[in-house]
Amino acid sequence: MNPNSVPLEYVNNLMYELEKAFWDERGKGARFRMTKVGYQYFSDKVSPLLQSTEVEDILNKVSGVLKNEGIAADVSYSREERLLKVSVKGCIHRPVEERMRAKGVEPFTCVPANLIVLAIEEKLDIPVELAEIKVEEGTCQLLLVMFEKRPVLE
Repeated sequence: MNPNSVPLEYVNNLMYELEKAFWDERGKGARFRMTKVGYQYFSDKVSPLLQSTEVEDILNKVSGVLKNEGIAADVSYSREERLLKVSVKGCIHRPVEERMRAKGVEPFTCVPANLIVLAIEEKLDIPVELAEIKVEEGTCQLLLVMFEKRPVLE
C-alpha cells in the first residue's frame, strides 16, 4: 500500500457509519444537511475548471473530474427544462448506498450529485435540489431540479 493512500474499503466503511449515525439521529431530515458534503473537493478540483455558464459545459467539467479522478466510471445526463437526469456508473461510493439500502434506508446523499449541484449553483447562481436517488443495476440514477434564479433584494 502506498503510504499516502487510504484503502477505499476503509473510507467507504467510515462513510457508511457516518451516514448511518446521521440517519439514526435525523431520519429523512439528514438529506437536507448533506448537500455540502464534498465542498472542499469541489473547491480544489472542480471550481478552478469552470469557465462557462452553460449547463452542458458545467456538467461536462464535473463529469470529467469524476472520471479522471476515478470516482465514477461513467457519467451521463439528459435535461428536460428544469429537470436534470444524471446517471452515474461505477461510483466508488456505491457500496455505502448498498449497505444503507440493506438496512432499509433509501439513498439520501451522493457526492457526485453534490459536485454537480455546487457547480451549477456557483456558476449560474440558481438553487438546485437533489430530488431523487435510485440505484438500478449498479448505476445511480439521480434527479436534480434546477429552480429559478434567486431574487436580489436591493
